[in-house]
Parts: sequence; C-alpha cells; structure tokens
Amino acid sequence: MSRDHRKLRAFELVDGLVIEIYKATGQFPREELFGLTAQMRRAAVSSAANIVEGCAREGEKEYLHFLNIAFGSLREVGYFLDLSVRLSYLAPEEFQRLDSMYEEAASVMAGLIRARKRKS
Repeated sequence: MSRDHRKLRAFELVDGLVIEIYKATGQFPREELFGLTAQMRRAAVSSAANIVEGCAREGEKEYLHFLNIAFGSLREVGYFLDLSVRLSYLAPEEFQRLDSMYEEAASVMAGLIRARKRKS
C-alpha cells in the first residue's frame, strides 16, 4: 500500500515551513551558518523527509514510526524558532509569522499521528 505524501495536509504545511525557514535563516548572522542556521534547516527538512519516507513504507507500524520521527524534528524547529527570537536573530513579527506556521503544522501532525494510532 503506497501512500502519496503530497496528498497529506501535514506534509503540505511542513514543506511550506521548510521554505520559510530557509528564507528566514538566510538573514541570520554569518557565524551561525554552521550552528543554529544549519540545525534549524536540518530539523525542518528532516521533518518533511520523514513524512515522505513514512509514506513509502508498507506497514502501518513503520508509517507511524516515521511520522513520530517527523513530529520530533518539527518540535525541534519550534524550539529553534523560540531561541532565534530570544537571540534577536528573528524580528518579533517574523517570529510570530513563522511560529503560527509551526503551530499549525504541529497541530495537524499531532492529529494525523493520533488518527493513525486509533486506526492501528
């Protein structure tokens, strides 16, 4: 049973957040290139990529496993956003915009995981 990740609202939201994270971190201080910038980008991409990988798995247990990994990476993004605004790397308005995107993605991911757990 192959699932199409492109049909998942959770993937759409996380993928959109990845693009915005790349844009926002492009403005971070140069000395953060191999620090917070790389960590934040990696966590965002990991979240999207694990949704994709989970969808490619045959079993429901494996699918759920990758969704949980994706959710963990997404939560890392939430922490990095909070840290970035506290370090003044993100303006409060930009933080609010990105945090809103993050919160929606996290809420939809959590709902997807709950639904898949009930199903299995």
